[in-house]
Amino acid sequence: MEEEGGGERSSFVIGLIENRAKEVGVAAFDMRSASLHLSQYIETSSSYQNTKTLLHFYDPMVIIVPPNKLAADGMVGVSELVDRSYAASKKVVMTRGCFDDTKGSILVKTLAAKEPSALGLDTYYKQYYLCLAAVSATIKWIEAEKGVIVTNHSLLVTFNGSFDHMNIDATSVQNLEIVEPLHSNLWGSSNKKRSLFQMLKTTRTIGGTRLLRANLLQPLKDIETLNARLDCLDELMSNEELFFGLTQVLRKFPKETDRVLCHFCFKPKRVTNEVLRGDDAKRSQVLISSIILLKTALEALPLLSKVLKDAKSFLLQNIYKSICENGKYESIRKRIAEVIDDDVLHARVPFVARTQQCFAVKAGIDGLLDVARRSFCDSSEAIHNLANKYRQDFQLPNLKIPFNSRQGFYLSIPHKDINGRLPSKFIQVVKHGNNVHCSTLELASLNVRNKSAAAECYTRTEICLEALVDGIRKDVFVLTLLAEVLCLLDMIVNSFAHTISTKPVDRYTRPEFTDNGPLAIDAGRHPILESLHADFVANDIFLSEALNMMIVMGPNMSGKSTYLQQVCLIVILAQIGCYVPARFSSLRMVDRIFTRMGTGDNLESNSSTFMTEMKETAFIMQNVSSRSLIVMDELGRATSSSDGFAIAWSCCEHLLSLNA
Repeated sequence: MEEEGGGERSSFVIGLIENRAKEVGVAAFDMRSASLHLSQYIETSSSYQNTKTLLHFYDPMVIIVPPNKLAADGMVGVSELVDRSYAASKKVVMTRGCFDDTKGSILVKTLAAKEPSALGLDTYYKQYYLCLAAVSATIKWIEAEKGVIVTNHSLLVTFNGSFDHMNIDATSVQNLEIVEPLHSNLWGSSNKKRSLFQMLKTTRTIGGTRLLRANLLQPLKDIETLNARLDCLDELMSNEELFFGLTQVLRKFPKETDRVLCHFCFKPKRVTNEVLRGDDAKRSQVLISSIILLKTALEALPLLSKVLKDAKSFLLQNIYKSICENGKYESIRKRIAEVIDDDVLHARVPFVARTQQCFAVKAGIDGLLDVARRSFCDSSEAIHNLANKYRQDFQLPNLKIPFNSRQGFYLSIPHKDINGRLPSKFIQVVKHGNNVHCSTLELASLNVRNKSAAAECYTRTEICLEALVDGIRKDVFVLTLLAEVLCLLDMIVNSFAHTISTKPVDRYTRPEFTDNGPLAIDAGRHPILESLHADFVANDIFLSEALNMMIVMGPNMSGKSTYLQQVCLIVILAQIGCYVPARFSSLRMVDRIFTRMGTGDNLESNSSTFMTEMKETAFIMQNVSSRSLIVMDELGRATSSSDGFAIAWSCCEHLLSLNA
């Protein structure tokens, strides 16, 4: 399979289907981590707020929908929803026959890494048939579009996963500045304002960064899991040797480890001995690079084992037992060592990486590969000899011959070495800073030879690695487990622990969780704003069943919004398993956060400010529970104050009735 690209670009493909009973089925396939997340729920809002929340969380690159509309009365339908709100994502319309829940059930049984009994598939098949139908269409599109076959027993499958977490709708994500700040600059300050995600984004791997974002958008609700993370943080904060040891070891793993390890979950539909086309050569290059990166990651495991051996917390002990004591990783490493040269290392410099990939397989295994390597070396040597010739013939002592993946080799000459105009031999002249980049017909010809020889090396190398890759795919689940563990460690160590360690002692403390206790925060602070203002004033809050509502009043710019945001952000930090900026905090699990912070007229929907407030309040009252946290700000700005208080009081009465 071709590389999906780097960075934080979305890697989700989502199948979306609904019925006339207001039920929506979602199948979200993560191409990067080889995981499948299924959800089915009743859409309580005619504007599809629950679906928008899920789509905002996944940020999909492709959304697959059926052609015909089966929406309930008063609802636009998921197909039209995608057209209106998610134009940036590619929309794919597949026939309703592709949304086959029976085929989806068979696919989940075949592809899931866990046993079907562990997933509770028999129960889910009857209750959640829509999300299984979405699975069928999603897998069908991926295999057809990407030209791959998903390896059996390789996918991490979760059912109804999104609602096992706290739900934060897209509007609240924006109001609370979880991912992006509302305003890039603060008034009267040259400091850039950051979001909570940007504040915590000190992870070193792409997978760790994506996991951090996912946790912030959907915090956990499981107290046992949260306490395991907090116990791990306690140990890291009290054991400097363990903290710095893990920090150093995690640097040994490549940044792309999660993508590389999950690369083996996909198998090309065909592999032949014929000369591959350019796109197939690129695929071969990605495969070779993945093997080299896998070799690098497995060679770092003994160091991780050494650091975690004496760890005391349950989470770190469990990682040590499941990863460091698992003999399958050593078995895979030995298989790789039989084929891959010991001196081959992962490299980021383009030409060094290309050379490492061409010489990855040990000499003598394939005669045609050895011949292709000789041609590659000869053309590379000829290019450098040509550069030496140009230095002498044209008196250009500082001429350099850099390389990049797009152009190949090209010439770089400083401006100061050029007297007048360049000779006519030099073509494709482009100014680049203090240098001139150019080429010649001879260099272009040698570039073609060098690229062709490298492509032949990739072709022969892929054929040599076919048996090795098939063997690795038999144990592919241990690789996805390793990728998941490394992302989790990166988030906890390089984000949570690093952030806490950079603050003064006792500025961040461990939150306590209770089943039905009050929400009590002593000397709490806004985690984002306190990093910009050293004189930030701490605030307290106490909410219980007897006092379940608080009205905050004050003049403009007195800190009301900051106070309300602060409470929500502290709850979110606690429910991702991180310390919180407070002297003491006791919390109970929050299942949903609702915010309504100052609205204006909505011209697109022909709604006044008051009508917009009514719609938002109706959505809150339809979805609120006794464990929800509601924040309403500037209720009386555009309407009368009595209207604003009436809105707040109606929500609170509804919440009190739920508690009763």
